[in-house]
Amino acid sequence: MNKFIYLDSAATMQKSDAVIDAQTHFLREKYANSGRGVCMRVAAVDDMVRDTRRSIAEFINADYRDVIFTSGTTDSFNRIVNILKLKPYTVVAVSDLDHHSARLPFQMAGAKITVCPLDDNMNIDIDNVPYADVFVVTAMSNVLGMPQDVAAIVRAAREKNPDVIVVVDAAQYVVHEKIDVKKWDCDFLAFSGHKIGADTGVGVMYIKNADGYPADKFGGGMVERRIYENDFLFMRAPEKFEAGTLPLTQICGFGRAVREIQSARPDLNLIKYLYDELLKINRVKILTRRDASMLSFIIDGMHVLDFGAIAGAHNICVRVGNMCASWIHQHLNIDGSIRVSVGPYNTKDDIDSFISVVRGCVK
Repeated sequence: MNKFIYLDSAATMQKSDAVIDAQTHFLREKYANSGRGVCMRVAAVDDMVRDTRRSIAEFINADYRDVIFTSGTTDSFNRIVNILKLKPYTVVAVSDLDHHSARLPFQMAGAKITVCPLDDNMNIDIDNVPYADVFVVTAMSNVLGMPQDVAAIVRAAREKNPDVIVVVDAAQYVVHEKIDVKKWDCDFLAFSGHKIGADTGVGVMYIKNADGYPADKFGGGMVERRIYENDFLFMRAPEKFEAGTLPLTQICGFGRAVREIQSARPDLNLIKYLYDELLKINRVKILTRRDASMLSFIIDGMHVLDFGAIAGAHNICVRVGNMCASWIHQHLNIDGSIRVSVGPYNTKDDIDSFISVVRGCVK
């Protein structure tokens, strides 16, 4: 059988030996619950959680207390909706770049949705942003892979409403470029650990000045003390937002993955090479530019699911379908697309093998 080639890192990145070893070592040698004991092992786990949180805070230039662990981007967005306590008259601006997880929680909460237009280059149209109480910014589409000028979008949104709350979906952006939440001046931001090589089941919800917002989940670990009857004093952020047991094994690997992604991001030259080669192939229509670690396209006359099956038969894994981002496909007037995305482990040989499959499909 041919070598297995994984070209679907935008869905989830493969885990390095260092991440796997860190989690295995934690489970075998250092496992305990955090914040619930005074023995040396518990203290070591508490230190691990603090160290990982500190690394993530530095990674996105956030204050330590404003970094909240969640189970991932989807969980973060649903929690943000609950924290904001939206009303039916709350105006939420979205765009066709959004992943389902970035828009649906606001839509299902009954908020008033307004769609920000895209310009001719398929970017959020900074000159025509609508008034909004809450503005959702997808920093990088998981289909088009084009980084947005988040800081400029935030400034434009605040010109329309100085009190607007800006929520950034950084699930794809976090892989490609450094995030600076202070430069962006966003109020909330979310991303998932598994997109940068950590395990599934852990993510980050950044909240600017987190102590200014109410807790949205209640239980163990976030109560400082009972005052009287049903009155409780909750802990400060971040613990205030982390009721229950944290995904400790995943947090352990998360810290390692954050360190690794800063020194070994995906090679964008692979996508540039793929872009140039696909331009030479008849019936291929490329949907994206080449400034990210992903590229999406369609083949005229071929259903994307058929192509996915053919690639799979050649032991190549790519993403096909609507990528949980149906709005941008509707905007492009297509049902779905084929997405190639690379990780730090991919090589030119991987891309050459994929190109051979594409050429075989258009003969």
